[in-house]
Amino acid sequence: MMDLSTTSVVAAKAYKYRAESLVKDYLLADCYVSYTAVLGGILMCKMVYDITHLISSLYYKGYGSLTKIQKLEWNNRGMSTVHAMFITLMSVYLVFFSNLFSDELDGPVTVRSSNLSNFTLGVSLGYFIADLAMLSWAYPSLGGMEYVLHHLLSIISLVYAIYSEEGQLYTYMVLISETTTPGINLRWFLDTVGMKRSKAYLVNGVTMFVAWLVARIILFIYLFYHIYFHIDQVKQMRTFSCILIFAVPTILLVMNTVWFVKILRGLKKTLAKRQ
Repeated sequence: MMDLSTTSVVAAKAYKYRAESLVKDYLLADCYVSYTAVLGGILMCKMVYDITHLISSLYYKGYGSLTKIQKLEWNNRGMSTVHAMFITLMSVYLVFFSNLFSDELDGPVTVRSSNLSNFTLGVSLGYFIADLAMLSWAYPSLGGMEYVLHHLLSIISLVYAIYSEEGQLYTYMVLISETTTPGINLRWFLDTVGMKRSKAYLVNGVTMFVAWLVARIILFIYLFYHIYFHIDQVKQMRTFSCILIFAVPTILLVMNTVWFVKILRGLKKTLAKRQ
């Protein structure tokens, strides 16, 4: 009996050691960490989608009366909200609070990266791949061509930022704009459950207006300001990196401005009805 117990303990320790070695040498190895992160991002989307479905079924009686497409979008927005909170927190930390992109360190800020920055970009890439797949499968129910374009630009930028390890600072600045996503999703939820005339809907509109102005307009202007004052470092990057750094934020800023005008019109309309 004693020998059997000892053998079981030794076998368990050996299994634990092999599992830890697998994680350390492969899943979290420098050359594999990005692939692990992408897979983790896709699995996270699936998990959050299922959890959103489960919680909504248990605690919101009206969920059962939603159409199939509405349920799909409901769960999808839960998924995008979790990703937005994750990538916003990580982006703000890496850009403003870590010393990874600090001007006080030697070397250009345009070619800096770390395991943490690559892992975070990988998780975000996994989300955009999963979400684009859902957009394509249910097109155009979850979003039109502008959403497809947005996701394609994001995927291209993320893949290249991970592969080249260039321009990650500007990639993270753009990703901070995801901070507006929870507000957008909340507005859709309020509308779907019949609370469009509520005070919460009005507060959400004002909050979303301010957040959009700061995260998707002013921050992008600051991004170009930063590029201008670091243009010598930007020129040291590969040609395709330079193209992405100028083209992607420009296209997104135009799209953000168009959406901002729509948000402003919607807010004015809501305030007029209130009055």
